[in-house]
Amino acid sequence: MRYFVRSTHRYLSFFVSLQLLLWTISGIFFAFNKIELIRGEQYRLANPTHPKLGAVKIQDIFDAQSVLVTTRLGEVITIVQSPETKRYLNSEGEPLEKLTTSQAKDIVRNLTNLRPTSAAEITRMEAGAEFRGRALPLFRVRSEDDNNSQINVYLNAYSGEIVAIRSPSWRIWDLMWGLHIMDWQDREDIDNLLLKIFSILALISSLSGILLFFRVDFRRPKRQEG
Repeated sequence: MRYFVRSTHRYLSFFVSLQLLLWTISGIFFAFNKIELIRGEQYRLANPTHPKLGAVKIQDIFDAQSVLVTTRLGEVITIVQSPETKRYLNSEGEPLEKLTTSQAKDIVRNLTNLRPTSAAEITRMEAGAEFRGRALPLFRVRSEDDNNSQINVYLNAYSGEIVAIRSPSWRIWDLMWGLHIMDWQDREDIDNLLLKIFSILALISSLSGILLFFRVDFRRPKRQEG
């Protein structure tokens, strides 16, 4: 029995030691970095607005789950969320046109302390993309901060809302997250089989180590002093 426990502990420990190291390193990184800074909140500027409802027809909102009134580059717009669709209306109550690349850069200038350099529309989801989890279409505005670091700002293509800010710190965090949950490609599946297997193996390795400690150290016969 003791040989079986020793062998199990030895080989399991070797097998899971690398992943345990990655869990520890990524956990330390998470503990010492504020999530607000990782999300780029430090780049946003205060934008207090109190717009009034524009010329929206009753038939446009009678089935709405929610109605949000906001502004886009000074224009009042209305976002109507219904059970099946989300509609964007301009100040006249008409369907809102998508942003242009020039407008996307202007929004970043107005709402952040970053310097936009280029903008492009994104219409296709990519595995492991920085903007995963956000509804398409989006505008990606490549920008720079005061240290000339590349910051990507993602905007809703209609409302101009900043839905994500991705900095070098976020990219390191994203890498650490992928290593932590053992999903190295998409980095979002926290329920994957590999993670479950390694978690169970790590538990078995820990328990066998505790068992060996008690059996070997506390039950070992004491030496007779001559």
